[in-house]
Amino acid sequence: MQRDLFEEEHLLFRETVREFLTREVVPHHARWEKDGIVPREVWKKAGEVGMFGFAVPEEYGGAGITDFRYNAVIVEEIIAAGASGLGFSLHNDVMAPYLLGLTDDAQKARWLPGFVSGELITAIAMTEPGAGSDLQGVRTTAVREGDHYVVNGSKTFITNGINADLVVVVAKTDPDAGARGISLLVVERGMEGFTRGRNLEKIGMHAQDTAELFFDDVRVPAANLLGGQEGQGFYQLMANLPQERLSIAVAAVAAAETVLRTTIEYCRNRTAFGRSVGSFQNTRFVLAELDTEVDIARHYVDRCVRALNAGELGVVDAAKAKWWTTELQNRVIDRCLQLHGGYGYMLEYPVARAWIDSRVQTIYGGTTEIMKEIIGRSFGF
Repeated sequence: MQRDLFEEEHLLFRETVREFLTREVVPHHARWEKDGIVPREVWKKAGEVGMFGFAVPEEYGGAGITDFRYNAVIVEEIIAAGASGLGFSLHNDVMAPYLLGLTDDAQKARWLPGFVSGELITAIAMTEPGAGSDLQGVRTTAVREGDHYVVNGSKTFITNGINADLVVVVAKTDPDAGARGISLLVVERGMEGFTRGRNLEKIGMHAQDTAELFFDDVRVPAANLLGGQEGQGFYQLMANLPQERLSIAVAAVAAAETVLRTTIEYCRNRTAFGRSVGSFQNTRFVLAELDTEVDIARHYVDRCVRALNAGELGVVDAAKAKWWTTELQNRVIDRCLQLHGGYGYMLEYPVARAWIDSRVQTIYGGTTEIMKEIIGRSFGF
């Protein structure tokens, strides 16, 4: 079926993104995977071509356009390029809503220009060594002392954790109030007591810096509280999670499509027993199944993008998109790797790198099990 999500301006923007990735990212990504991090200069170059903060008002350097289709274009092109080290989707899709919707004018003036230019890299610190899906279980605390909060605790698995200049930290301002005791504070690079631990070694996404963060009596100005009042952090997180989960779903379908496309070409050219691998009925059946599932997923996710733009994407629909597409991504890539035979296990082949990069998709942003629980609870049992 013909895809009709994008308009002419999105297609033109896609060319800009693709050209940027071809020039500034693809030739260097293998080296970044060995280094375990993407240089900060790449962020600034991406900012120069307008890849960050589309919805940021023009007065702060943005385009002033609220249209998630631009975000989707970036995600899809990064996936197609195999550039899993770029933490741009977290910056654009996860962090932007917090810095746009929960900031006052003074905070916007301080942070948004650098957000758009790529000079300020962002991260969000939710997960802790003892608290992942259960956000109410976080133990990081923020105690008010005059015009500051004193933050103590630690976080782990933080995307952009090494490079980040601004970190939205999920902390308890009232440990006895449950969900109503959680607040969001912006911790900035250079604040005394804020340190970074290891750049964690992962199964995949080797070029993406994923770090431990430590807070030891960090004095954070009260002016860095997001949303203007304490105790709203849990609800602010819940309000923004559907967009984050949709972003992951967009990436999942794009990854499945990319690997499926290269696998079809491989099966067309690879021969076994004197004929192309694609000529065997089993191969055709496998590819037919995968192509059908990916096509159906693509149209559901596109519908979710339209719903998000219209302000109608609910928590349940986002959960459906997130769990189904990420499980599909892993299934598609695994079966495509099998069709590659021994070459599929070689890292020089894109399918092998996609396979190791994809595994985390069913975990971060809410595990498959949590997504099913969200959907199940909606039945009112």
